[in-house]
Amino acid sequence: MRRRAHIEEHENHERWLVSYADFITLLFAFFVVMYSLSTVNEGKYRVLSDSLVAAFRNVSINSHSEQLAPGARTPAAMPALPQLRARPVVTSMVTPADAREEERKRQVREKMREMARQIMEVLAPLVRQGKVSVTEGLKGITVEINASVLFPLGEAQLQPAAVKALRAVAEVVASAEFPITVEGHTDPTPIATAQFPSNWELSGARASSVVRLFIDAGVAPQRLTATGYGEQRPVASNDTPEGRARNRRVAILIEAQNPDDLRELPLKE
Repeated sequence: MRRRAHIEEHENHERWLVSYADFITLLFAFFVVMYSLSTVNEGKYRVLSDSLVAAFRNVSINSHSEQLAPGARTPAAMPALPQLRARPVVTSMVTPADAREEERKRQVREKMREMARQIMEVLAPLVRQGKVSVTEGLKGITVEINASVLFPLGEAQLQPAAVKALRAVAEVVASAEFPITVEGHTDPTPIATAQFPSNWELSGARASSVVRLFIDAGVAPQRLTATGYGEQRPVASNDTPEGRARNRRVAILIEAQNPDDLRELPLKE
């Protein structure tokens, strides 16, 4: 009897690819499901949720109605309660430091308002003549005095009538702690004297005269600053005599806030 030929089966070394492909397919399906859950539309989700709730409510009602006696009334379904979304509670934390800062600002505003009222009272005659204007803003109080009231033309020596008015202003601000800047302004009319080679020197000297008077009246020197701007900051047109007269002025700025503490910046290497 003839023997069958023995066929040797070769071992398949690539069987692991089947398991690996199944694993990759499952992993891909898992990530697709996770992505779909993360990007679900809120409106569609709410519709699906309401539909499921209504369906299960009907099922429960039908199963209960099958146990009722013949002729009994089916209890009415309870209306679905509206779904309320909790709103985040936003609480503003006010620290003691913030409260102190707000109180300090309030006191500063009250002091500035009272100071402006007193300055208006002592300079009332000049205010009515249009020689003085007093304004109050976020930065503080500004008192602008026409130079014709304070100085002779082309000079920086205060007139006797001006000394009395400025001393009254100095007495109002002497008891406060606010910094004060005195600015001198001129019109563009050239000046070239031995004492004042240009309007820069004239405006600076006029501001310094007011500062010296304030110091003599009791204002602390460290609160005072004198500066001259010449004709560089006009408030009216210099094309008319009236405009040039308005530009010849001294401005007294009473600052509402103390200057910022300066810190030297390190040199970057």
